[in-house]
Amino acid sequence: MAAAAMSLPPERASELRELIQRQLVKMDVHGRIREVLAETIREELAPEHQQLSTEDLIKALRQRGIVDDVMKELKFVTDVNDKERISASKPSTHFVAREPPVLKKTNIDPTRRYLYLQVLGGKAFLEHLQEPDPLPGQICSTFSLCLHFRNQRFRSKPVPCACEPDFNDGFLLEVHKDSLGDGSKMVDATTMLSICDPVHLVLIKTDAFGETTLVASYFLEWRSVLAAENGITNIAVELLGVGTESKVSVGVLNIRLEMYPQLSKTLSPEITNTQFTLERQKTAEKERLFLVYAKQWWREYLQIRPTHNTRLVKIFAQDENGVNRPVCSYIRPLRAGRLLDTPRQAARFVSVLGYERAPVIGGGGGKQEQWCTLLAFICRNKLTVVKNIRGKNIRHLKLVAGDCEDHANLLCSLLLGYGLEAFVCVGTKAKGVPHTWVMTCGTDGTITFWESLTGHRYIHRPINPDDPPLVEQPKPLYPYRTIGCVFNHQKFFGNCQPTDAVEVCVFDLHDESKWKPMSGEAIKSVCSPGAASSVPPFPPLCASAIDAAVTSNEIELQLRLLVSEHRKDLGLSTVWDDHLSYLLSPALAAYELERTTSVSAGNEEFQDAVRRAVPDGHTFKGFPIHFVYRNARRAFATCLRSPFCEEIICCRGDQVRLAVRVRVFTYPESACAVWIMFACKYRSVL
Repeated sequence: MAAAAMSLPPERASELRELIQRQLVKMDVHGRIREVLAETIREELAPEHQQLSTEDLIKALRQRGIVDDVMKELKFVTDVNDKERISASKPSTHFVAREPPVLKKTNIDPTRRYLYLQVLGGKAFLEHLQEPDPLPGQICSTFSLCLHFRNQRFRSKPVPCACEPDFNDGFLLEVHKDSLGDGSKMVDATTMLSICDPVHLVLIKTDAFGETTLVASYFLEWRSVLAAENGITNIAVELLGVGTESKVSVGVLNIRLEMYPQLSKTLSPEITNTQFTLERQKTAEKERLFLVYAKQWWREYLQIRPTHNTRLVKIFAQDENGVNRPVCSYIRPLRAGRLLDTPRQAARFVSVLGYERAPVIGGGGGKQEQWCTLLAFICRNKLTVVKNIRGKNIRHLKLVAGDCEDHANLLCSLLLGYGLEAFVCVGTKAKGVPHTWVMTCGTDGTITFWESLTGHRYIHRPINPDDPPLVEQPKPLYPYRTIGCVFNHQKFFGNCQPTDAVEVCVFDLHDESKWKPMSGEAIKSVCSPGAASSVPPFPPLCASAIDAAVTSNEIELQLRLLVSEHRKDLGLSTVWDDHLSYLLSPALAAYELERTTSVSAGNEEFQDAVRRAVPDGHTFKGFPIHFVYRNARRAFATCLRSPFCEEIICCRGDQVRLAVRVRVFTYPESACAVWIMFACKYRSVL
């Protein structure tokens, strides 16, 4: 025991001593030792009166089975979070489990009700049947499982992709988490049966290059555990693919559900099954009635003007599982807590979230439409868009037309959370490309468009087509051409103006001659979360796990090495100017501030500092560039494709000094904006 304690870190050894001490007190071992000691003295020491050694006492304790009793009762448990903090190079514990592997348990509050969900491996992930075992130190593709339940979010440890992935994680979910009042109650099984929130599971694959892919999205009905013996049940969950593969099996997860503390009284399976059936029937009936209403609304809309048939009026959209949902159900007021301070900062956050085109198997250039639930969208967090041009993979800096609905839905939800009257707009951009963006209506009637992919804002000033030709009309700065409908979580309006051109549209949503509304009650019946709705709850946003200063330094050091190697290949030496590099920081901060607030600040100080740092007769050149990923080699390759940046990196001349500065700005969900500036100064030689 002493050797085991000696091999542990000091803090773990002290925890072990406390654990042993609590167990000794619990079993009253001290009292039993005193009894053995007294008995031993009476039986063995009375005649000779010799001194009793420690070995004699331990021998006596062993003979009476007390040591064995203590070791049987003593269980070494490790907090899951503590285990994750321990370096992978050190063993988490020196005690070998004699039983089959069981997940470590953590301390729980005995006054609260918990659901302990364990993921105990997977099977039948046939796409990875031929996946070779990774070599030691080799970066391989991994699976990660993301969970959301009643405002709580968790993420499993990544495991290598395999036909039978070795998931071995446990998640302790508070059944009552919404308020302090509920959280302090010890709810019974009957009360929990009315809690209809599912556990949302999202499976993410990350390849060796850091690119992420949404593999599966599943809503787990956990309440079957309320009818299980001992409050424990095991479930085999079959995961289906997403998008065009939503009917194809991806694999099976083995899940174990357990209630803590144990239920004093479980429900009968008949009661739980009856409850599930009633909920499904109620939901199906409300969805059927809404579908009947939507068809009637659409017929009335077409009767206003036959050309309405060509307008982009979208009432339903398919989610990642191929389920048709009303578009209003993808929106809900979302508060970011203290993670985002202003609506414009929220727009910046959404714009740095990567996006991708929904994958399509085969050619033809068709666009596969797929809207995502919020958890699937933010957990995927694509890093960049890759577009094939002339056989070469080009990583674009600027976000171009793609599946932007998820971004618009998230931005609209955040703006609603800030108390603005926000709507998602469905229409087209140039060349008739379908597009969605966000609109806010000010109390003074000001209409503002928000582009969710860039964070840009545009004030809408309509053109009056009836004005005389000599009247000067405002020139639209926004890229939008037509608009078919607008919606949020409570309202839906179809554009019934003579033309759907954005530049001449009047956004007086109260005027039913211009905007045909849907019934608010009809929308509420299917788009409000609750027992009679299939709308998934919205998860909270998570703070960034990225250390901005450390990441900035790492990327900067890697870029210095890459620049030096590149110049060495050209036969050029490299001398870095650390002071000049530092002076570039204010410019990068000003660029990000301008992207966030549309206000430029600090440029005068930066220019003055550069003038002081560059001697007379010398030339200064700088090149800033922006990315939404943190791969230094990829960023460097992109920079070299710019002739301005290449001119700086490959600078030749007298007294050439190079500088580079990296500044990473972090946002929720580990999204980030990476600003890089290359600069050089050299003596001008005519």
